[in-house]
Amino acid sequence: MDMLPSLLPPALEPWAAMVLVLCSVLASMITASLGAGGGLLLLLLLALWLPPAALIPVHGIVQLGSNSGRVLLTWRHIDWRLIAFFAPGVVAGALLAAWLLVELPEWLWQVTIAGFVLYLCWGPRLPRLVLGVTGTFVAAALTSFATMFVGATGPLVAAFVKQVHSDRFATVATFSVAMTLQHAPKALVFGFAGFVFLDWLAFIAVMISAGLVGTWIGIHLLHYISDRRFAVALNLLLTLLAMRLLWQAAAGFVD
Repeated sequence: MDMLPSLLPPALEPWAAMVLVLCSVLASMITASLGAGGGLLLLLLLALWLPPAALIPVHGIVQLGSNSGRVLLTWRHIDWRLIAFFAPGVVAGALLAAWLLVELPEWLWQVTIAGFVLYLCWGPRLPRLVLGVTGTFVAAALTSFATMFVGATGPLVAAFVKQVHSDRFATVATFSVAMTLQHAPKALVFGFAGFVFLDWLAFIAVMISAGLVGTWIGIHLLHYISDRRFAVALNLLLTLLAMRLLWQAAAGFVD
């Protein structure tokens, strides 16, 4: 315990770090078993104790590790065709974000993401054209651009993948690859922007390890959920997350 403070950045108290490590287990378990939600939950919890400048980059790298672990555990179910369309859009969105590096109104992104999530959950099914090469590329580019600034695009990506797949394992596996691709550029973008990841390295490593434990638990729980119940649970969870984003957007707009 005496060594713990020396491994943490000065901005983070040891007790808060331990709470967040436990939250990483819970967040990864939720995403692995229900298909989404853990990333946004972890972002909200990290925001309670992390300084604003560290929130998005630290969350991004922790999510990169967590999603990578989920990819390894579910690789047999990945829809590589969708990923082949998604990956170029991620590169385009990340390059655009790195080029602009602007501070966009957070409430605007929150309303946009929440609106699309609600539509994808409860609106008419997207046309085949939108789910094809062009639509997937555009969705990947827009969400990859947005995640650099708000870090909360997971529900939107999950809702998009859900439109393509009804199988719960394919949904979780393909979503995990998509989010791994989205979080990967954050290290480069924020590194070039001056964020010192070395100060947070030990904390990030422990958070990722805890996330792998949660992922293992969540994948095992997924075997006991039917596709129909999975779809209902995912829709309800994504709706709650969308409403949370709308609440945050309203508060941010008033301020």
